Amino acid sequence: MKKLLALILALVMMLSLAACGGTQAPANDNSSANAESDLAYITGNGKMIIGYTVYEPMNYTDDSGKFVGFDTEYAEAVCAELGVDPEFVEINWDTKEIELDAKNIDCIWNGFTITEERKQNIEFTKPYITNKQVVVIKAENAEKYTDTASLSSANLVAEIESAGEGAIADDENLKNANYVAVAKQTDGLLEVKSGTADAVVLDYTLASAMVGEGTDYADLMIIDGLDLQVEEYGIGFRKGSDAAAKVDEITAKLLADGTLDEIAAKYELSAILTK
Repeated sequence: MKKLLALILALVMMLSLAACGGTQAPANDNSSANAESDLAYITGNGKMIIGYTVYEPMNYTDDSGKFVGFDTEYAEAVCAELGVDPEFVEINWDTKEIELDAKNIDCIWNGFTITEERKQNIEFTKPYITNKQVVVIKAENAEKYTDTASLSSANLVAEIESAGEGAIADDENLKNANYVAVAKQTDGLLEVKSGTADAVVLDYTLASAMVGEGTDYADLMIIDGLDLQVEEYGIGFRKGSDAAAKVDEITAKLLADGTLDEIAAKYELSAILTK
């Protein structure tokens, strides 16, 4: 009898262990199968939250009070194809990746330069703009500042954590200058205009739209022929996000039907639009 009871108990324990094992594996399988993609997260919310800073001609408010710009209209066209609403949120550029990881925003769409370092933490789309870094000075100093050697002892500014800041650090002459970081590229233009800085290193896309005759910075100019870094803009999503590939797919469609060309022409960016 004792042997029979022992055998019955052993069988019961084996069945219990089998039952536990049988329910554990499917639970893991289900959790994997039901893992939500980033694209599904965005479309499920019915909106794409787009992080930006004020950067003409990419994202800015025009004289009539309307929020416009190449990146603005590009994002609106992509969101229309996705069936979601674009929601633009102004961010601190210095903490952009923190905002993205925390899901306070879904992407960084604001003349965002693709770099190998950023690729470690960001899922970029294919490049859509080929940009460069230029130096802006007062027009009255055109003969004084002509190359990086002449700027080696000047007072320089650039946006913090920007490609402009990187261009200064990478140039043998500019890295010896008196450098101060500013919060935004437009702050750099103000510094030069007021005389508190001799030059600002910033994106050609912004400089070409904001300085020279007919602008608020008519007394400023881009140093001719002084191109520092050629770079490419991409849209930055969370690392591993499947939304980047979907936006690439939509971008190809917008290029094919001429939509993106029309937007680029409107903001005088046709020459640097990547196709």
